[in-house]
Amino acid sequence: MTIRYGILGAGFMGQEHIRNIGFIDGCEVTAFYEPDAAMRASAQTLVPNAKDCASLEELLGHKDIDALVIATPNYQHAGQLREISAIRQLPILVEKPLVVRAEDRGVIEDLEKTYSAPIWVGMEYRYMPPLKRFLEEVEEATGGVRHVSIREHRFPFLVKVGNWNRFNKNTGGTLVEKCCHFFDLMRLIAQADPVRVQGSGWQAVNHKDEGGEGVPDIWDAAFAIVDFDTGTRAMLDLCMFAEGAHYQEEITAVGPKGRIDCLIPGPSRRWPAHLGDQPNAKIVIWPRDMSRKIEIPMPVDHTLAGAGDHHGSTYFQHIAFRDMLLNGGKPAVTLRDGWLAAEMGMAAQQASETGSAVSIQAP
Repeated sequence: MTIRYGILGAGFMGQEHIRNIGFIDGCEVTAFYEPDAAMRASAQTLVPNAKDCASLEELLGHKDIDALVIATPNYQHAGQLREISAIRQLPILVEKPLVVRAEDRGVIEDLEKTYSAPIWVGMEYRYMPPLKRFLEEVEEATGGVRHVSIREHRFPFLVKVGNWNRFNKNTGGTLVEKCCHFFDLMRLIAQADPVRVQGSGWQAVNHKDEGGEGVPDIWDAAFAIVDFDTGTRAMLDLCMFAEGAHYQEEITAVGPKGRIDCLIPGPSRRWPAHLGDQPNAKIVIWPRDMSRKIEIPMPVDHTLAGAGDHHGSTYFQHIAFRDMLLNGGKPAVTLRDGWLAAEMGMAAQQASETGSAVSIQAP
């Protein structure tokens, strides 16, 4: 059986999905809708036989699609999900963040009650090979996670169509747009739900001299602290003008037995050739009794690494999504997961703006 995909939004991330779907036997992109002319032309070169649709309605009316991938700007997701639900309830993989406003929670609750097909939220970081291995090792290495820290020191926001990602009104803010991945990982690592969030975010260096719709207000640096219902605490340290660092993400979990680190370099396409080979991602386990150090290299296939900026995770996510479509079952990343990741980001944005901790009551 061939699974035929429609792509809603064929820009930078949509094209990453197209490339990775192309690697999977029994999967093909048969139609897409992208309003930007340059992005539309670029997408058509990747899938020359796919139908270039003129609207979402035309895409949904295309008979040769079995599932949808939504990779449109963040602020469009809620309305598009509502529209899709009313027209044709196909299985969906929707990019993060699921939604960007607190009032969008009603859309999610309606979808949970009335949508007849699976909706999977695209949290690619769960599927990065080093992070997947980290999640497999974390409980044994720590003896029960009590302390989590995530550091992302990386390059600035990419240039997107119309610079939509430069403005909080479109993205939900940096702690929603960029960091929902990390809030999702915190929940996975802690195996718990959040109850309180503190934050401090600001625009430190980037984008201050950019024009367009006005001076961008997106933040490029932040700290956030999350308290979980089990008593575990987690901290995020984000800096988006630190692309000189060899490791982009450093994830650490600690418990009474020991500590485990996951070190991940940035996208391979950004690694300077004059520095030689890019370092591999790796897992490092540090027992508390100092008996030994365990280091596990986690190389990523070069072809998969070159197909996007997420170390092959988009490919592995699509393998899991395809298996769900073929064999049944539920999405591995649910609407609840997507909502909580976004809500934690919203709470961190609010806490940063007000200087007060924000409580969360998980659905």
